[in-house]
Amino acid sequence: MSLNEKIDSLKEELIEATREVLQIKSTEEAAVEGGPFGAGPKKALEKALEISSKLGFKTVNLDGYVGYAEYGEGEDYVAVLGHLDVVPEGDGWMYPPYGAEIHDGKIYARGSLDDKGPVMAALFGLKAIKDLNLPVSKRVRVIFGLNEETGDADIEHYNKKEKPPVAGFTPDAEYPIIFAEKGIIHTNLKKQLKASEGDLLVKAIKGGVRPNMVPDYCEAVIEAKDKEKLLALAKSFSENNSFDISAEVKDNLVILKSIGVSAHGSMPHMGKNAVMQMFKFLGELSIAQKDLADYIAFVNKAIGFETDGTSLGVGFRDEASGKLSLNAGVMAMDENSISLSIDIRYPVTIEGSKIIDILNSKAAENNIELSKIDPVKPLYYPPEHPVIQKLQKVYKEQTGEEPKLLAIGGGTYAKAMPNIVAFGPIFPGKPDLDHQANEYIEVEDLLLNSKIYANAIYELAK
Repeated sequence: MSLNEKIDSLKEELIEATREVLQIKSTEEAAVEGGPFGAGPKKALEKALEISSKLGFKTVNLDGYVGYAEYGEGEDYVAVLGHLDVVPEGDGWMYPPYGAEIHDGKIYARGSLDDKGPVMAALFGLKAIKDLNLPVSKRVRVIFGLNEETGDADIEHYNKKEKPPVAGFTPDAEYPIIFAEKGIIHTNLKKQLKASEGDLLVKAIKGGVRPNMVPDYCEAVIEAKDKEKLLALAKSFSENNSFDISAEVKDNLVILKSIGVSAHGSMPHMGKNAVMQMFKFLGELSIAQKDLADYIAFVNKAIGFETDGTSLGVGFRDEASGKLSLNAGVMAMDENSISLSIDIRYPVTIEGSKIIDILNSKAAENNIELSKIDPVKPLYYPPEHPVIQKLQKVYKEQTGEEPKLLAIGGGTYAKAMPNIVAFGPIFPGKPDLDHQANEYIEVEDLLLNSKIYANAIYELAK
């Protein structure tokens, strides 16, 4: 019997086991005894380990942070790294978000794609290898993480307790294979402001909610001697620049509102930055506060509407992952200080320290403080890497499709553990329903994932 035939015979068991873990609400909550991430994640891990034990695997619970099912012998091991925690369900569901109901061949539940369905598919792929007694030279672990959505503290704990796998993958992304994940730098450009007097004073600016989101709204509060002139300037500026900037008088102050279009911070070119629209307009005004005016002028010149960091001096690119991206995400200003958070995704072959040195230099030249930077290093596997080659081979054999390599600006669970690459579970052309209402996995895709993962595990472990 082939691996695929064995998995076909396990189909109903796989569906039922997947539904069991999906019916547990495993969002992060206050810690409980034996459950640092709350009662839900603890229960989900216990259920996954119970299923694993029934399938005949050795199981380990590492202090409630993470657990794993293990098969085989040997000094080294390969790993499948998945997670059982989920984001909150939100509103707008057609079916109960933890019902795991099957409708039209689809299992609806929070976590069905991200990551409970795929990790169970991998577990049953390993079960097929075990049942067929296929020869493997390394141990195999299916690792059940519990904190991927809110911090990766689960894998930090794992990495302190266990040696890393020699190879493996995470079903936490999309197919075919993500071989390059850009590095990430978050920092704040901050400047202290002195009290000033004059005909036009900016009292406050606020915009954006997270560094990794293009801000779709920004508001500024202005104290102006000639309010009507300011209202007229805002109107003509908006019309002449195709910006959505409006102004109104409230409590003897002028309130400026800038409307943009949100997008993920790793793809800032897909959005319209409300903060930078506001800065462009403020840069045209005769602001009485010189230090604030200098800050605005610097940001407009060094960042402006660019999303690749060229004018800031960090416009790097490489062949593997393309151009650096830069997002101005959160603006906060009061009478004492002004701060702008930036999110940089840098190419995989560029040293993060080089970018940090440039940022520090630019900040010092303009009397701006740069917050402490702790970069997230890029992840990169050259196309000729053995793991990439083996996963490509399996993907082509199982789907008949070309196993193209993908480079992304975002980060996957692969960055949490050494020697892991993102591989599935979403097939090209299928919707990415992660974190969405009505998240589902098609039963046939669950089965195909199991076949792909079984063959991939075997290629890596034999």
